[in-house]
Amino acid sequence: MTTLRLGDSAPDFTQQSTAGEISFHDWAGDSWVVLFSHPADFTPVCTTELGKTAALSGEFAKRNVKPIAISIDPLDSHGKWVNDINETQNTTVNFPILADADRKVATLYDMIHPNASTTATVRSVFIIDPKKVIRATFTYPASTGRNFDEILRVIDSLQLTDSHKVATPVNWKDGDDVVIVPSIQDPAELAQRFPKGFKAVKPYLRITPQPNK
Repeated sequence: MTTLRLGDSAPDFTQQSTAGEISFHDWAGDSWVVLFSHPADFTPVCTTELGKTAALSGEFAKRNVKPIAISIDPLDSHGKWVNDINETQNTTVNFPILADADRKVATLYDMIHPNASTTATVRSVFIIDPKKVIRATFTYPASTGRNFDEILRVIDSLQLTDSHKVATPVNWKDGDDVVIVPSIQDPAELAQRFPKGFKAVKPYLRITPQPNK
């Protein structure tokens, strides 16, 4: 089994979902994607995560991100689960949940870790850019719910650093100062790229207000 790494192309697939049959790359289009797996339907932690994802629909939309979940339970179970999520989390699930009963996608993305469970998927997260490249991954144990604020934070960082020659420092949040990449040394280029100015902390460390996106 191939392990997917950062910079790899996200494998394409066709699978049934609560939104009908999905051909992954076509469905993703020109959007970013958060693909995240769940151990099973009707598990309490998963229910809170899917409810949170639905509640964050506006946050995902303004970042041009499409969330898509996956569980190895069948489609009829997913439909009943969605009703349960909407009721208990006071929301409306408005994104697809893949019905991966044959474990095709779970195997393709290495979501089943036999030393943790031979049947259930772990809580995997793949952040995939519009070029279908894997840009970030997270893996949580089945017992631990994910931090969706962190997922959004990483997307903000990726989108900002893609458009500007900067990196984001420890505990960075959208709007905080950023670090100019060390490869930029020419004073003219620095002035052109960062007209708001910057602070040289060390010869190799320059801090600047966040550039306009």
